[in-house]
Formats: sequence, structure tokens, C-alpha cells
Amino acid sequence: MDLKADLHHYLRTAREAVLWKLDGLSEYDVRRPLTPTGTNLLGLVNHLAGVEMLYFGFVFDRPVADPPEWFREDAEPNSDLWVPAAQSRESVVELYRRAAAHADATIADLDVEATGYVPWWSPELAKAPLRRVMIHVIAESHRHSGHADLTRELIDGVVGLQRPNDFIPPGDEAWWKAHYDRVELNAKEAAR
Repeated sequence: MDLKADLHHYLRTAREAVLWKLDGLSEYDVRRPLTPTGTNLLGLVNHLAGVEMLYFGFVFDRPVADPPEWFREDAEPNSDLWVPAAQSRESVVELYRRAAAHADATIADLDVEATGYVPWWSPELAKAPLRRVMIHVIAESHRHSGHADLTRELIDGVVGLQRPNDFIPPGDEAWWKAHYDRVELNAKEAAR
């Protein structure tokens, strides 16, 4: 596999993981905030759509047609990290898929050394080749995939990178409770 194909694989893996976290959940559960900063599953998908639109659109002078309202410079802070009740889950998933398709086209059309401009990065890094931008978006996507994993676990206990949960030890509810209790006990002992 060449570098671009390898990087693209990791980006696609992150996309799939984030979308999987929405499966089988109610409208409330995909939207409800589960951290003091309001982290929620649908907001993470919405945010990642914007990340891909910015980095594979704006940065390479290939703007996305019809960007979301929260793309405006005067948009409310954090408006990309939650979804109003009037906006459907399907529209957010479609936005993410549209952003991914646009990103995929940019990746396909450009050489890994093609240079984009990231004005919010430091001056020495602002002129960035596609490979660096891909690495950045992969890192951000997997970071938010981790947020989605923890958020989903708080909702209903579903964990893992993808189906099947190959990287999670097998265990029933009793096994996980014993594991949790052992970790808690050791934390308390260490704090003494």
C-alpha cells in the first residue's frame, strides 16, 4: 500500500467508528450531553464534518458547496458540537458523508506533497502538504472517535473501535463489575 492509500484507510476507519456509535440509539441518546462541556455523539459527528470540510476543502482551495450555517465566521462558539432539535440525525450523517466524499475527492485528486494553506496553524507549519493534513485529520478523527466510544459506553455500555469489538476482552456483566471494583480498590489504595 502506498502512503496516501495507507493514510486514507486510517481516516476511513475513524469515520466508520464514529458513525457506528450512533447505531441503535434514540434521538435523545445521540444528542444528550454526557460531560460538563456538553460532549454528545451527534455533535461529534457534526464537528468532524466541519473538520473534513475545512481541511480538505478550504485548506486546498476546494471549498464545499453549501456549507452548514455554523461555518460562518460569526457563528456561535461551539455551534458545531451540538445539533438543534429541529435538525435531523439523518441530515447530520448526510453532512458527514458529504464532507467525507468531498475529502475523498481532494485526496484522490492531489499528490501527497501537494501544498495547502492552514492559516490557523503556526507560520512555519501553515504551508502544509496533503500528507500532513491527512495525518492531522486522522489524529483529530480518532481522538473524537475515542470521545464517542466513552460517550457511548456511558449511554449503554457499548464499547470498541468497530464491529465486532475485537479489541475488548470478552466478559459478562459480572466480569466487568469485578474488573471495575479491582481498579477502584487499587485507586483508593494508591491514594492512601
